[in-house]
Amino acid sequence: MKKLSLFLLGLILCLGFKAKADEGMWLPLFIDRLNYVDMQKMGLQLTAEEIYSVNNSSLKDAIVLFGNGCTGEIISGKGLLLTNHHCGYGAIQSQSTVEMDYLTNGFWAHNYKEELPIAGLSVKFLVRIEDVTKKVNDAVSGKSNEDERNAAIKDIYEKLQKEATAGTNNEAVVKSFFEGNEFYLFVYTVYKDIRLVGAPPVSIGKFGGETDNWMWPRHTGDFSMFRVYGAADGSPAEYSESNVPITPKHSLPISIKGVKKDDFAMIMGYPGTTERYLTSYGIDFYMKDNYPVRIMLRGEKLAIMREDMKQSPLIKLQYSSKYAGISNYYKNFIGVMKALDRLKVADKKKQLEDKFTAWVNADAVRIAKYGQALTNIASGYEEQKKYILARLYFMEAITGCEGLMFSKRFESLAELLKVKPADKEKTDAKIKELKEGAVKFFKDYNAFTDQKTVASMLKLYYENVPKDQQPLFFIEYAKKFKYDFTKMAATIFAKSIFTYKAKIDKFMLKPSAKSIEGDISYQLMKAFFEAYNNVGKLMGPSNNKLAEGKRLFVAGLREMQTNRTFYPDANQTMRLTYGKVSDYYPADAVHYNYYTTLDGIMEKEDPTSDEFKVPAKLKELYKNKDYGPYGENGVMKTDFLTDNDITGGNSGSPVINGKGELIGLAFDGNWEAMSGNILFEPELQRTINMDIRYVLFIIDKFAGAHNLIEEMNIVKD
Repeated sequence: MKKLSLFLLGLILCLGFKAKADEGMWLPLFIDRLNYVDMQKMGLQLTAEEIYSVNNSSLKDAIVLFGNGCTGEIISGKGLLLTNHHCGYGAIQSQSTVEMDYLTNGFWAHNYKEELPIAGLSVKFLVRIEDVTKKVNDAVSGKSNEDERNAAIKDIYEKLQKEATAGTNNEAVVKSFFEGNEFYLFVYTVYKDIRLVGAPPVSIGKFGGETDNWMWPRHTGDFSMFRVYGAADGSPAEYSESNVPITPKHSLPISIKGVKKDDFAMIMGYPGTTERYLTSYGIDFYMKDNYPVRIMLRGEKLAIMREDMKQSPLIKLQYSSKYAGISNYYKNFIGVMKALDRLKVADKKKQLEDKFTAWVNADAVRIAKYGQALTNIASGYEEQKKYILARLYFMEAITGCEGLMFSKRFESLAELLKVKPADKEKTDAKIKELKEGAVKFFKDYNAFTDQKTVASMLKLYYENVPKDQQPLFFIEYAKKFKYDFTKMAATIFAKSIFTYKAKIDKFMLKPSAKSIEGDISYQLMKAFFEAYNNVGKLMGPSNNKLAEGKRLFVAGLREMQTNRTFYPDANQTMRLTYGKVSDYYPADAVHYNYYTTLDGIMEKEDPTSDEFKVPAKLKELYKNKDYGPYGENGVMKTDFLTDNDITGGNSGSPVINGKGELIGLAFDGNWEAMSGNILFEPELQRTINMDIRYVLFIIDKFAGAHNLIEEMNIVKD
């Protein structure tokens, strides 16, 4: 195990207050020194080495980063992988057609040959974590400003990553912790042949839909199953029919004993992003200048999609995954704003900042070191307000124009076609890549829906982004239509080759740089990207102020609060959180039990609503109480709560008991604590998990996929 940085080691040796056991997303590298004693007291029966080890099989070897933003876990010695249904949603949708709709009907492979390869999907297994703080700090020593510091960090990152992967097929990444005060290297083995194995129908996997999203009580069967394939020797390989299921270093045994209140529960996974050290200035910025814009723009896009999805089963299938992705954080932003206001989070942050200021001002050395921290943060956010609209409208509105964005993919082809003599090999490879991409793009694209979206988004962009930050080309083009964006969008779609597959297919027969660069979609998108990059440069000084201010503020906090054990913000690296199965009281005179049952599904059933339909087979099993070994005293439990500290990215993470056995699948947080990414609320914050027994019940009794049950290690006691 690598040595801790001296500063962190100093904190560990301090006696006194420790963070609550249910708060914190801890690096597994440090579990032995930071958390192990507390975890033992709460019910952990494993050794620290059995949780994280570089040299021996451990829990970490069963946990993967799934795709670009979820977690999965290996549950058999044959590479069988479990994650959330909403994490696998895009993969399931990609394999679905109106005639063979796996989203609506579910999918179950009964042998390897029936498993479906998912193009572009990969999983990452963590090999090791290394503390490289000293190496990075040595590289930035003496750098006089943030630009020089950033350049030096970029160089040392590349050097360390290259050294860590030399002679291997592994990937590596260095990430910053504690706002740039510490740095760690992560080495991964990446598998790219991932195949869909099983998924319940959406009426189970997404039961409750957007109505129940982020809510408790919950009755969702949020799981899907995949398998990891590799070469015959077990190494990663691109998809091939000759590939075989991998033999993992570790797979999780599955307990069907069930859970009860106060049982120990830990979750390992890849949480995306938290901002626990965000200041009151940052909260004010988000509440006034960020979230409202994103909510409005996402609401507009969702309304357009929703209307068209009602008109056609094909459009509904094409946009189901896109709609779900946009909608998830649309509701999240609304919940965060309400929670930040209701729980007075900014006031709590201000109290800490006042204490920090008093502590700094009490010592001349501290004034010299930390005196500008909060000042830089405050002024940095103030300067960002000048440019944030241009930034957000590009990210939410312009990138929501699918056909326009699709044109950007052809930029590299245009450059290749302009070179004389042409590099035929590179050009042919690029054309082949674009043709394959076009097939995938147009499968899930409707030009009429996109045309309405383009009209709406361009109109909102024009009306709300400061004119001096908009591309001149766009302004002049809009002027030709007297700012009638409906007519403007109609013309774009009539003229552009990038909005209809037939036009692209014809273009691909004889591609030319002139056709690409003369296309209105391409010209508009090029102008928008240039404007976005220009705004990014204008934001550079304020970004530097914020980076320096945050780094100094967190360093100062860690020096000031010597009796506190600090944990780093989430940044999509493996973390462990531990706590217990727990109920909660969301409001005065309101109590929520820690589990839900199949009874609740039947109570919520509404055949007229896509969100609350119940499959006939599930109703039959319920009526007959045919739960197999997965029921408990004639009751089928579905979901349960723990007080673990998770966030987005933990979706699909395993909930593990003290013996290292799988007891559930994390899939959501609760509405009352939506501000949890910024401030953990121990009395309110809960993780919503799917009971593993409900997973097995659906696989076994509902789907009849006994082949999958047979390959798992199921523990009854």
